[in-house]
Amino acid sequence: MLTVRITAAERMLLRRLAQGHRSDVSEVVADALLDIIPTLSAPGDAYRLLSAIATPAPCALTVWLPTALADLLVPGAARIAQLTDVRVESASGALGAALRLWLAQDPVRLAANLSVMHAGRPATLVAA
Repeated sequence: MLTVRITAAERMLLRRLAQGHRSDVSEVVADALLDIIPTLSAPGDAYRLLSAIATPAPCALTVWLPTALADLLVPGAARIAQLTDVRVESASGALGAALRLWLAQDPVRLAANLSVMHAGRPATLVAA
């Protein structure tokens, strides 16, 4: 279990995506991490992640990740430190920043990505 910090709008979007995907928020967070991690390999991307960590986020959300996926956060944080010379203090911070970057994309695209990740299980964006 990890607690991430996100904004109220990000939390609402995450819940809408989970509803549209007929899953729970933790599953969508896991999918988000799988979707965003490969895009964070360049220094510019690492700095975007650090910016997301530095931006205030008032809402706490506790999610569950499979152990193998949660274990990716440690080398991911190490890679960010290598690229930026800034150490990410916690796995929760790294996950929260990655989730916030993922949620900053077009919501329709996010729903489509979820659908592709789970072929045959259509995802839609549930209206607010």
